[in-house]
Formats: sequence, C-alpha cells, structure tokens
Amino acid sequence: MRHVFVETNWVVDYCAPVHQRALAAVKLLEEANSGKIQLHLPAPCLAEARSAIRIKFQPKEANRLREYLKWARANGHVNTETEETTRSVLDQFEGMVKRDLDNLEARIEGLKAEKGLDIFPLSTDMLERSISLTTEKMELKPYDNSILAAILVRAHELAGDGEKDLALCELDGDLQPWDKNGNFKPALTRLYDEARVWVYGDFTMTTPEPPDNW
Repeated sequence: MRHVFVETNWVVDYCAPVHQRALAAVKLLEEANSGKIQLHLPAPCLAEARSAIRIKFQPKEANRLREYLKWARANGHVNTETEETTRSVLDQFEGMVKRDLDNLEARIEGLKAEKGLDIFPLSTDMLERSISLTTEKMELKPYDNSILAAILVRAHELAGDGEKDLALCELDGDLQPWDKNGNFKPALTRLYDEARVWVYGDFTMTTPEPPDNW
C-alpha cells in the first residue's frame, strides 16, 4: 500500500469554508478511506490549520464590497435593483462562511475518526530529530523543522515495517525539495531521498513524477 504524508496545508484545504475547499484534498481522503492509500498527518498540524483557517477565510471582502456599493449607488454607477441583489448575495456569502467557521472545530475533530487517516503525535525520537536538523543549514522555521522531523522519523518507522511506497504531498515552498525556479535544494532533497519519501507538489500526486528506478 502507498503511504502518503500530508501536513497543515492539506488540513486547511480540506476544512476550509465549503466554497473554497480543494477538491483534490477531499479526493485524497476519499482514496484513503477506500483503502487505496494510507494518509499520515502529524498531530500539531490540526492546531496550526485551525488558526490559519480562521485568519485566512474571514469574509472581510464582503464589507469592502458593501462600501463600494454605497459609493456606486450614490454616484449613479449601479441602480437600486442591482444594489439590492448584490447585497443579498453578500449576505448569503457572509452567512455561509460564518456557519462553516462556527463548525470548524467539529470538522477538524471529525478527521480523527477517518479510518484512512493516521494522525500521529510527535514522539521523543521526532523531537530529537528536529534538534539535529537545525545543523542542516536549511533555514526552516521551527514549526516546519518539527514537521519535517516528524515525517522523516515516521517514514523510517514505516520502512522498518517493510513499507516501501512512501510519498509526501507538499504545497509549502519551505518544505518542498525544490525552489521557485525548480532547482533542487541539496540538503532537503538528500533527507527525503534517504527516507525514501517521494515529494509531490500537489494533492493529485501527479507532479513531479518519480523516476522509473524510484
């Protein structure tokens, strides 16, 4: 079976307000629950995702658009019917996002019951590995350093159990083993290669493709 690591960005895309959920993130969990793959998520990602979602998806643009409508109506750029219709849509949008954010904790908590998702806590070995990674000159933030350590150690544990098909879906540029120009980052590439973890840049696991001899 293929074992696939995900982290905070997957939780954000899966638990975002419904109109902004990533279909690929949802399908990834569906594949896991059907037994095609097994997902692995470091537990601290749940808390980070909760905070990120509440900050990122607040419907602040609704108030900005209302201010524009007020100005546009006063200056003859929109008529009364257009203004009323637009305000109704904005109210609907704002209400939907609020309901989704009010239910955020329940959606995140529900992940713990998904049979295809292994949410694992940071172990002593992972914390020790995060300390050793600080000498690798990768300039990672402390949180990213901890998540990387968790993935590498868990991958080693899976390999010890005889599992060979290991992958990571990583949308965070800091933890991708290539830079924005597509050039490989030597230290990070080496760590993933040593752990036999192939890194994809999306949740569809299509790019980049692993070599034939991987």
